[in-house]
Amino acid sequence: MIKAIFFDLDDTLLWDQRSVKEAFSATCQVAAEKYPVDPEKLEASVREEARKLYASYETYPFTQMIGINPFEGLWGNFLDDHDQFRKMKDIVPGYRKESWKRGLAQLGIDDDDFATLLAERFPEERRKKPFVYEDSFTILDELKGKYKLLLLTNGSPDLQQTKLTITPELVPYFDEIVISGAFGRGKPDPSIFEHAVSLLGVQKDEVLMVGDNLMTDILGASRAGIKSVWINRTNKNRNEVVPDYEMKELSDLFNILDSLNVKETK
Repeated sequence: MIKAIFFDLDDTLLWDQRSVKEAFSATCQVAAEKYPVDPEKLEASVREEARKLYASYETYPFTQMIGINPFEGLWGNFLDDHDQFRKMKDIVPGYRKESWKRGLAQLGIDDDDFATLLAERFPEERRKKPFVYEDSFTILDELKGKYKLLLLTNGSPDLQQTKLTITPELVPYFDEIVISGAFGRGKPDPSIFEHAVSLLGVQKDEVLMVGDNLMTDILGASRAGIKSVWINRTNKNRNEVVPDYEMKELSDLFNILDSLNVKETK
C-alpha cells in the first residue's frame, strides 16, 4: 500500500524551463533594443558560453553532485553555510557577467558595461517569472491528507528556498522538504532517498517517487528500491533508465495509485 509520495520540484511541479526561457527572452530583448541582434541567437550564445564557463570552475564537481545547473548559476546567490557554496557565491558575479560578455562577443558586440547590465537584469527577470504547471495544485489538493507528501529537490538550499518563496502556495502541501545541498548528496545518490524515507517513518515499498528526470529522480529511486513514476510531458525518448510507470500529466498519477493499491489488496 502506498502511504507516501515524493515529488521532485523543478519541471515536475514548477515549470522551471519556462521560467528560465522567459527570463532569457526578456533580457535578450533588452539587448535587441540597444544593438541589432536577434534575441534568440543571443540567448543561444549566452547559454553555450554559460555551460562552458560553468564547467571550468573548481566548484563544478560539487554542483554536479548536488544538482545545480549553469542557468541556476546565472541567478542564484548561494548564501549557504558550506565551503563550496561560499566559493560559488564568490564566483557567480564574475560568471554572470562573463557569460553575457562572451555571448555578446559571439555576435560581434564588445560592451563590458552592457554585459554587466544584462547579467544583473536576468536574475530580476527570473524572479518575476515563477511558473507552476496548471495541474500541480489540482493533484496536490487531492493527495493532501490521503498520503504523506515530501518534496525532494536537488540544488542550493538558498536558491530552492527562493523558488518556494516566490511560489508560496506549494509549501503547505508538504510534510517534509529535502534539499540536496542541505543533505550533502543529491539525486540519484540513494542515500538522499533513504533519508527522505526515514523522515516520513514509512517503508520503501510504501513510497512512490514522481519526477521528470530519468537520470536523477528515476535512477535514484531505482537504486534506493523505491517505485518511480516518470512525468514525461514532452514525449522525450527514454534512455537506459526504466521507470516503473510513465505518465504525460500529473493527473495520470491517480490511475497509477489506484492500480498499485488494488494490487496490494489482492
